[in-house]
Amino acid sequence: MFGGLAKSIFGSSNDRYVKSLNPLIAKIASFEPTLQVLDDAGLAAQTVKFREQLANGANLDDLLPEAFATVREAARRVLGQRHYDVQMIGGIVLHRGEIAEMRTGEGKTLVATLATYLNALPGKGVHVVTVNDYLASRDAAWMAQVYGFLGLTTGTIIPNLTDEQRRAAYAADITYGTNNEFGFDYLRDNMKYDRGSMVQRPFNFAIVDEVDSILIDEARTPLIISGPTDDKSDLYLKVDAVVKQFEPENYEKDEKQKSIILTEDGTERAERMLEAAGLLQGENLYDFENTQVVHHLNQALRANMMFKADTDYIVKDGKVIIIDEFTGRMMDGRRWSDGLHQAVEAKEGVEIEPENQTMASITFQNYFRMYPKIGGMTGTAATEAAEFYDIYKINVVSIPTNVPVQRVDEEDEFYKDTQDKFRAIAKKIREHAEKGQPVLVGTVSIEKSEMLSEFLTEEGVDHKVLNARYHEMEAHIVAQAGRKSAVTIATNMAGRGTDIQLGGNLEFRMNDEHPEFDPGTPEYEAIAERVRAEIVAEKAAVLANGGLFVLGTERHESRRIDNQLRGRSGRQGDPGLSRFYLSLDDDLLRIFGPDTLFARMMRSNMEDGEAIGSKWLTKAIETAQKKVEARNYDIRKQVVEYDDVMNDQRKVIYEQRADIMDADAEAVNDMVSDMRAETVNVVVSDSCPPNSYPEQWDVEGMRTKLSELLAFEPPLDEWLKEEAIDPEIVEHRVQEAADAAIAEKSAQLDPETWTQVEKSILLQNLDHHWKEHLATLDALRQVVHLRAYAQKTPINEYKQEAFSLFQRMLDTIREDVTRTVSHANFQFQAAPSLPDLPDFITTHFDPFTGEDNSADIDGGSRGYVTTTLPPLQIVRPEAAEIGEDPAEWEGRVSRNAPCPCGSGQKYKHCHGQVAAMG
Repeated sequence: MFGGLAKSIFGSSNDRYVKSLNPLIAKIASFEPTLQVLDDAGLAAQTVKFREQLANGANLDDLLPEAFATVREAARRVLGQRHYDVQMIGGIVLHRGEIAEMRTGEGKTLVATLATYLNALPGKGVHVVTVNDYLASRDAAWMAQVYGFLGLTTGTIIPNLTDEQRRAAYAADITYGTNNEFGFDYLRDNMKYDRGSMVQRPFNFAIVDEVDSILIDEARTPLIISGPTDDKSDLYLKVDAVVKQFEPENYEKDEKQKSIILTEDGTERAERMLEAAGLLQGENLYDFENTQVVHHLNQALRANMMFKADTDYIVKDGKVIIIDEFTGRMMDGRRWSDGLHQAVEAKEGVEIEPENQTMASITFQNYFRMYPKIGGMTGTAATEAAEFYDIYKINVVSIPTNVPVQRVDEEDEFYKDTQDKFRAIAKKIREHAEKGQPVLVGTVSIEKSEMLSEFLTEEGVDHKVLNARYHEMEAHIVAQAGRKSAVTIATNMAGRGTDIQLGGNLEFRMNDEHPEFDPGTPEYEAIAERVRAEIVAEKAAVLANGGLFVLGTERHESRRIDNQLRGRSGRQGDPGLSRFYLSLDDDLLRIFGPDTLFARMMRSNMEDGEAIGSKWLTKAIETAQKKVEARNYDIRKQVVEYDDVMNDQRKVIYEQRADIMDADAEAVNDMVSDMRAETVNVVVSDSCPPNSYPEQWDVEGMRTKLSELLAFEPPLDEWLKEEAIDPEIVEHRVQEAADAAIAEKSAQLDPETWTQVEKSILLQNLDHHWKEHLATLDALRQVVHLRAYAQKTPINEYKQEAFSLFQRMLDTIREDVTRTVSHANFQFQAAPSLPDLPDFITTHFDPFTGEDNSADIDGGSRGYVTTTLPPLQIVRPEAAEIGEDPAEWEGRVSRNAPCPCGSGQKYKHCHGQVAAMG
């Protein structure tokens, strides 16, 4: 009560913060008259002036008022758009590394130019991150006019660029691109063997558009680069043979979750059988030496006890093909991950294909936390403000609208079931469309969109249906959703980044209706004048009818997604209306459970087609949403906690790789020498324990180990005859002999070639063992939750074992480098070329649809993307390889490859979609 009273008197902390920026806004405005009298060349010269001031010790905050005023004037001259004061506030918030929450239609794309320009002045690069390739290309081309006018360069990162094109784009002052492209380029760079072939510069500043979508929604799943592993067929077969001998009392299974765990007796039996098969190290199944074996054991259990032939999969032509549990169709080309598909292949006795192993991965949380400064903008962030601060240490600032909001948000309406609800929705849409009001309908899935479309067809309502797959086509439809009587059905993810303008959008109408005319030509301008007049008249009619009506077919699990949909209406002070329709069949309402008092009351007391609405029910829904949001946050937080462990190790490895690539001959030689010296120290220390006599030393073991590692046998027997011999003397002599042998070997090559050889050995060993380490950590993460049964905290157990595994990996790298350098023989004089990267696949699964939205090309039917991507063009597989008939392409063209028809879309979204339906 008192908090509300204080807020009404003094304003919220957000209001006070925004108000505190007013003096800075006034200072920006004070530069406007001076800049307006400058000619174009004089205005562009401001950039040179600012850079000189920076060189003389000024900081960006000192330059902010005049720099922002400069961008405002440049935008007015080039785009015909002058930044409002609230947009200036948004620019200041972005520059300070905070999130600007601005309503839809407030011009966030233009706001970004302010902070982008200012932070690009030092020449260290600014990244503007968008949610899809269409928006990256559109915004870059649109805003590059302003940047170019002021003398800054702009680059765009989109799929299918060559490394040279990417390097040039990153070298620009400002670089636009998607979160996936930026993240994958970082991972690819840290797999390369030459600093000169890397494309990115050190991180400086990023502005993330639709920051809630990228840093929260898409952050549920990591970016992964994977490649084929070594053949482990023998291991799968041995584990499968063990599992086939289990009795039902050896395990407990959960049919609903498709999970299975061993009982105590089952664990003991598994340990005996695995030991007999030579697969168990030590005595305990859950020692971390056996992490990989436990992982394969669990997958073999699932394959044999949970997955049934002709239900979950079929065996056809010697291959295991997954059956879609919802449609019953074969999903040729799709494979279960984490070795499950290989376990089923071992079960069925068919050829086991190697699984894809993670070669590099990173979560968006840890990728974006590498930027020294990051700002974001979106229409909806306040509900996730706590998460933004906890994970990214970014504050959310709500920016007031330029014109007060006039939209009316009505109470939710509740119906007994989906059929009643959709009939009511269809009738309501027809009413509003008939009176000339445009209607935007938000659904939570494509299936619900299609169902509603059928109801609207029965009502005789003309409408358009779109989803979030084809971003450019989606933008065209959404841009015209504000026309008179237009009815547009969209999934809640659709249409982001494109404003709905009442009466229609001139640019999109001209593109759609008169594509034959180019902008700027007399013919184009003559038609545009007529279309512009039609839009003005149509907008007046729509405003008179109440503006845009936004109708939600059910509540989303997140209030933020609902607010995004509502925010489509009431743009820039326009009138508008919004309402949500719900039923007991909705996913969110099932949180209450079918046997609750609420559900029984509604089912027993409501007639078919009857609706109720009350503030109490709306409040109950909001409470349910908050619970789901909290649960989803906990899930994301857990993902980050586990990835933080790997992230610390990732930084060490990537920094080590960079040091090796940058090192000169002396530094590389010192690195290899230090590894050799440490290896010798460990071998001698293990064989000659402290405070022991020479007779007690393991001389034979030391001789064997040193011979294996150093490629020569030291005269240990002669040294032991000496009276004063001790471990330090042995170590010193072995080290001297090893150094001499390496010096003799290196003398065969010129110094530059020898340095290249050592670099290559270091990098290849580092990469090989890091890849194996990632696989082990993946397997460990799958099983570490079992430690909870022993009253241990899984995350703490994971941290401890991951650290031990990392130490062991570093020891193994040291030994392998020493062994490889010592055993190397050379029959050449020319410098060896550094190896090419292996083929790999990039994946980032959409957390909502399960679709892979990594936007890569994956090498046609081979299923791998090569390291040097082709230039931007449509790539068609040779007809000789796949045939001309689209019916023959299924199974021969990868789902993520460009469709052979030449449409430019992925095969799975073009003819692959047709094949799947057939």
